[in-house]
Amino acid sequence: MSDAPRMPHPPADLVSYEIRLQGRLDDRWGTWFDGFQLSAGSDGTTTLTGPVTDQAALHGLLRRIGDLGVTLISINATLPSNGDFDE
Repeated sequence: MSDAPRMPHPPADLVSYEIRLQGRLDDRWGTWFDGFQLSAGSDGTTTLTGPVTDQAALHGLLRRIGDLGVTLISINATLPSNGDFDE
């Protein structure tokens, strides 16, 4: 038995992410980021918002962003609308 701390499991409905990038990506990139909505910020950034099925899919998405050579500013999981989740 391991003494390593266990990470809590995220709630089942925690499936969306907001990923903020430096620079502007135009709408044609929307198909490359299948299922994600792209929105341009007034500060010269782009925010990708959409569902991620699991950690492997998230890592794949982050590799795509890395392949573009754009700077990743932040990545945030979108919590359920009530802001609470049961343990």
